[in-house]
Formats: sequence, C-alpha cells, structure tokens
Amino acid sequence: MYIDARAFAPHLRPEQYPGEALTIALDLEGGIRAVEIGAVMFGRPDPQRPGEEILPDLDLVRLAVPRRVYTNTHLEYVGEVTARLRGRPDALRGVRIVHQAPPLRHFTARFALL
Repeated sequence: MYIDARAFAPHLRPEQYPGEALTIALDLEGGIRAVEIGAVMFGRPDPQRPGEEILPDLDLVRLAVPRRVYTNTHLEYVGEVTARLRGRPDALRGVRIVHQAPPLRHFTARFALL
C-alpha cells in the first residue's frame, strides 16, 4: 500500500520532505515502520542552483505487508494510527537533511525536524 505524502500533508512543501516526515510520524506515533519513496530517495542536488534540489513529481510512503504475518487487528491498528495523524496535521513536521552521502543518500541520510 502506498500513501501520497504530499496529499496527506499539504501543509508541507516538497522541500520539507513530506514522505520522510510521514514515515517519522508513523514510527513515533505508533511504532509503524514504513519507507519513503520520493524526494529523499530520488531527489538530488541541483548542479545549476547550489542549495536547491531537483525533486521527483511523487512523494510516496510505502507500507509493505508480508503475507501470512499480520492479522486484521494489526492492519486496523495501522489504519487507526494513520487516521489519527491525518486528523492532527501538527503531528507532521517537515524535516531537513543534515547529512547525506552522495550515492544512495536515502540509506544513510540523517534528518532534523523543522
């Protein structure tokens, strides 16, 4: 399942990495592990404009559910936590990258909440 993070958190600009912000919020609010597939994974520094980035059109959060591992109760819990966050936009704060390795930055990047 994928969540469109920009639609989920329209108060965050793409440069504030809404996908990463949602991933962090899911973990803090409910211990739910997810992965951002968007601006952090596919964005890159703009060589023409230092300090700016070239960002992809989509900013998604992936919730992978292995077969025969989780119960309906687990999935209902994920839905409840997600709905709770949706109702509290203040729980989703943008982030900025404070460290990134040039290749595969999404594996090693460190963030600070805004």
